[in-house]
Amino acid sequence: MSDVQQRVERYLAIWNEKDPAARRAAIDELWTDGAVYVDPLGVAEGRDAIDAFVSAAQQQFPGLVFRPAGAVDAHHNVARFTWELAPKGGEAIAVGFDVAVFDDEGRFDRVHGFLDKVPA
Repeated sequence: MSDVQQRVERYLAIWNEKDPAARRAAIDELWTDGAVYVDPLGVAEGRDAIDAFVSAAQQQFPGLVFRPAGAVDAHHNVARFTWELAPKGGEAIAVGFDVAVFDDEGRFDRVHGFLDKVPA
């Protein structure tokens, strides 16, 4: 498994982490200070805002988990990957892909999310 694949899996684990302290520790480790996350539902600038955005997503979709859907495609400091949101072990209700830009140390600096399938 590549280093980038592992980083993406850790990134998705943040979206599933229910313990606020553990989630924040992972965000602080994996994201740069000035990180930005943007998708069709909003923009989060900085670690505090990213943490709040993830918490809001968990509240909006209780009982669902994010999981990778395929291999990560990466070159230089950029990666794209597909994810699914589903009940554990169940069929995906949402599918999207993210494009991540890393700093030179491999931390997430920018993530641009796109939604391919959304719940009705």
